Amino acid sequence: MPMTTELTTHLSPAALRGLVTELADRPAEWIHLVRLATEERWYQRLRLTEDHEVWLISWLPGQSTGFHDHGGARGAFAVALGELEELSLGAPDGALHTRRLPAGAVRAFGPDYLHDVRNTANGPAVTLHAYSPPLTGMTRYELRADGLHTTAVEGPEQW
Repeated sequence: MPMTTELTTHLSPAALRGLVTELADRPAEWIHLVRLATEERWYQRLRLTEDHEVWLISWLPGQSTGFHDHGGARGAFAVALGELEELSLGAPDGALHTRRLPAGAVRAFGPDYLHDVRNTANGPAVTLHAYSPPLTGMTRYELRADGLHTTAVEGPEQW
C-alpha cells in the first residue's frame, strides 16, 4: 500500500513581508473597509487560503494587543497609515526592545516571535497583517518583573 504524504506549504517571513508591503501600497483595495472602534481594535480578514491569511486592523490611540504569540505561525505586518510602537523581548538577553513604527514600516517574524503592538500616537493607525499558516491559536502574556506569564490561550473562535 503506497504511503501518502500531506505537503503543507508555509510562506516565509520574507514572502509575507512582500505580501503586506504590496497591499499597503494599494490602499484603494482596502481603505473603504476600514472602521474605527473605540472599544477595541477593529479587524477584518481580507484573505484566507490554505497557506496564509491577511488581516486589516485599525488602531485608535491607546489600543494595543498586549504581549502575544502567533501559535507557531510566521508573520509580517505593514503600517499603512499612522504610527505604532512595538515592544519585543530580545533573545538571548531577554531585554525589552521598543521600536517606533511610522507609516511605511514593515516587520516580519518567525514562528516563535512574541510582541506587543500599540498605538501611542495621537491619531489612528491602520495595518495589514499576514500569517502563514493561517492562525489557529494565540497565547497572551503579561510582562512582570520576573518575566512573561501566560494569561490566556485563544482560538480563532475568540477573534
